[in-house]
Amino acid sequence: MNVIAVACTAVLGLLLFGLGLAVSVMRFRVTTGSGCAEDPTNALHKIVRAHGNTAEYVPFLAVLFLYFGAHQPSGAILSLIVAATVCRCLLVIGLLAWPTMSKPNPARFVGALGTYLCGAALCIRLFV
Repeated sequence: MNVIAVACTAVLGLLLFGLGLAVSVMRFRVTTGSGCAEDPTNALHKIVRAHGNTAEYVPFLAVLFLYFGAHQPSGAILSLIVAATVCRCLLVIGLLAWPTMSKPNPARFVGALGTYLCGAALCIRLFV
């Protein structure tokens, strides 16, 4: 198994479970058992969206990473794996570090676009 693929999978796992814990802690602090305000500046709303978005993409990326990691990935594939991991982290930063989610920001844009492009490239590589 390729160590880079495993490390990137671990980073994504830590991101997913770390955000899940952060949602639980934030819910406890603001005494909100479920749901959240639809306010794009609300901290709970932002962290719930960051966790939800991460939960949508990370599982399939992890499957791709581990598949390629088990099959002697090329340098290009490893570059895509690292780039996808960085993009997922950038997206979370873009959702949490900016004051509002109602306006685009560079980290969020690059993170989202990079996720789509790297994920699609890895999927296409399964066929080729």
